[in-house]
Amino acid sequence: VLQKKNELLREAPVAKLIQVIISHAIEGKASDIHIEPMEENFRVRFRVDGILHVSLVIPKEIGPAIISSLKILANLKIDEKRKPQDGRFRMINEGREIDFRVSTLPVITGEKIVLRILDKDKGLASIEILGIMGTALVHIQRAIKETYGMILFTGPTGSGKSTSLYALLKILNQEERNIITLEDPIEYNIEGLNQSQVKPEIGYTFANGLRTILRQDPNVIMVGEIRDGETAELAVHAALTGHLMFSTLHTNTAIGSVSRLIDMGIEPFLLSSSMRMAVSQRLVRKICEKCKEEYDLPKTVKDQIEAEIKNVSPKEIEKYELDLSSGLKFYHGKGCDACNGTGTAGRVGIYEVIPINEDMKNIMTDHNGNEEMMNKKRDAMGIVTIRQDGILKILKGLTTIEEVDRVTEGGAKLEEDI
Repeated sequence: VLQKKNELLREAPVAKLIQVIISHAIEGKASDIHIEPMEENFRVRFRVDGILHVSLVIPKEIGPAIISSLKILANLKIDEKRKPQDGRFRMINEGREIDFRVSTLPVITGEKIVLRILDKDKGLASIEILGIMGTALVHIQRAIKETYGMILFTGPTGSGKSTSLYALLKILNQEERNIITLEDPIEYNIEGLNQSQVKPEIGYTFANGLRTILRQDPNVIMVGEIRDGETAELAVHAALTGHLMFSTLHTNTAIGSVSRLIDMGIEPFLLSSSMRMAVSQRLVRKICEKCKEEYDLPKTVKDQIEAEIKNVSPKEIEKYELDLSSGLKFYHGKGCDACNGTGTAGRVGIYEVIPINEDMKNIMTDHNGNEEMMNKKRDAMGIVTIRQDGILKILKGLTTIEEVDRVTEGGAKLEEDI
């Protein structure tokens, strides 16, 4: 197949080829397109459901023309190949406006370019579609009805934090609320929100932007990420002065966000007064519904899952609409044409949602947000941990143990992974 494609490529005009690559990526539900110079050729890879796959190999002589054309589209300097550049462009694909974020990087074999596909229609999920279930959903629905306080989403890059924030802002997006966002970059343009793009190179940083936003009479503020003490201090101040504040932090756990903010210089008593909720999240690949089948797991893995599920209350299991009375069932996708043989299609979030109650606040003020104490309190509150949420989704037939093990700690690894 690649050979046939290569023959076509040699004759195809560059603009047509770019259109084909982009259409193919959108059709395949890719989030990113990587065009990379190799020793012998150029490789095109698509990131689908978080995993990179080779889609196309382009002859060496055509690659630079594709890179140059994309740089022109994104208003980048075509002759600047020594340093990275960033830009964006918009394209109509099958009647839909789609934005692309473009990033170039000089590498040893030439210049690599990555396109992030920002499909507005695809980006705005509802919180139910995201996969927030059980009591966690109730906690989130309750928290966003408040008029002030800080709600933080934590997790590594690519764990879906921005998508979750957009889903919550979509619920709040009504004419009686002034919602202002400060983003780097603006991923989805949403009618009704006042979205502002930070530009650190001209001194318009998250901190400066937040100061300005507070003079713009906002009800709801979303800051893309808290990266430094100054932004953290302003975010806490905003949450304390009658604003609902949403943001993200790069910490591995929800509770870890407390010590991170204290490390950034936030006084524990101010944090305890302003913080309303901390959410940790990861993305796991969903089983393809077209080729989903029941299968058996090794006894050791089943035993561990059984042990972990014992810590979840029967009431919570019921809220996930699970009936485990006839034993635990496990599913996977055997691979079909619909999922390109991967056995997976799409992704779903797994979450740990921690409302900050009086006991949590006391640990913040009296014990400097001690993580061990906060974890114990979380367990005493019956909060479903991120791993337990993953396991409940395995039992619902949404994902597999391999996926949950991949993004959480404490898994019983399958034999072939060892």
